[in-house]
Amino acid sequence: MRFDLIDLRLFLNVYEAGTITAAAAASHMTLASASERIRGMEDAIGTPLLVRDRRGTRMTPAGRALVHHARLVLAQIDQMHDELGNYGAGLRGHVRLLCNTSALSEHLPDVISSFLAEHSGISIDLEERTSDEIVDAVRNQLCDVGVVADSVDIEGLECFAFRSDPLVLAVPRDHDLAKKKRVAFAEVVDQPFVGLGSGSALHDHVTQQARRLGKSLDYRVRLRGFDSICRVVGRGIGLAIIPKAVCLRYTRSAGIKIVSLSDPWAQRNLVFCMRRMQDVPVHVQQLIQYILAQPPHR
Repeated sequence: MRFDLIDLRLFLNVYEAGTITAAAAASHMTLASASERIRGMEDAIGTPLLVRDRRGTRMTPAGRALVHHARLVLAQIDQMHDELGNYGAGLRGHVRLLCNTSALSEHLPDVISSFLAEHSGISIDLEERTSDEIVDAVRNQLCDVGVVADSVDIEGLECFAFRSDPLVLAVPRDHDLAKKKRVAFAEVVDQPFVGLGSGSALHDHVTQQARRLGKSLDYRVRLRGFDSICRVVGRGIGLAIIPKAVCLRYTRSAGIKIVSLSDPWAQRNLVFCMRRMQDVPVHVQQLIQYILAQPPHR
C-alpha cells in the first residue's frame, strides 16, 4: 500500500469539499485525474473509501480512518517544512525547561546564557520543580525537557547524563562533625539546620528524607540562596544539606567544611530527560545538544 502526499491532500480536500469535482479543483488537477487517484487508493487497500451519490460523497469507515491518518501525516510534514525553513531565516522557538534546585542555581545559568547569546530567536522558560514533579510533567507533555536527579524513576524516558551532583553536609569549620569525612543522614537529623525556603525543590527533597526516618528537621533559619546558607552555617547557626558544587565554591570564604553523606539518595547525578529526542522540536534538540557539549564549570 503506497499513498503519496498528493493522494493524501486530495483525499482531505474530498472530505472538506464534499465532492470529487470541488476537491479536484482545490488540488489543481482534472476531475479524471482525481477520480483515478481515488480509485487507485481504494484498489490499494481493497475496500471503498467513499460512497458516491448524486449529492456528492460520503466517507466509509475506511475513509474516515484515512482522513484521520492523512491529517497526522500532513501536519507532521508541515511542521518539518516550518522547522527546516527556520534554518534559513534564523531558528526561532520557545523551550519550556523544568529543573531541580541544583541545576537551576549551579549548572544551567551560565551555559543557557551562552546559548541564548548565540540564538537570538529562541526563548527559554526555566522553572524549578522537584525531580518527581519534573518526570511527571515530561511524561504528560507539560514541558519539553527536564533536568532531574537520577534517583527518581525515569523508566521509559530518553535520558542523557549531564553533571555529577552529590548532596553533602555543610558544617562550621570548628564543629565536631568537621573531623569526619562521611556521615549518614540519620546521625545528624536531630541537629539544627539552615536551609532554603519552603517550596524549593531541594527543601522538599530533604524534608521527604527526614520523614522517612520519622523525623522533622529543626530549621533555625531559611534563606533564599546557597551563598547566604553557607555564610550562616559558617557562623555556627546550623548544618545544611546542599550540592557539593556549592560547598566547594564557599568553603574558604564562608568558613565551612564538607562532610560526605553516605545515604544513597545523596549520591546522585543530573540527567536531561524527555519522551524521545526525535519527538521534540528542532530548537529544543539544539539547546540540549549545546548544553551537553559544554564542559563542567570549574
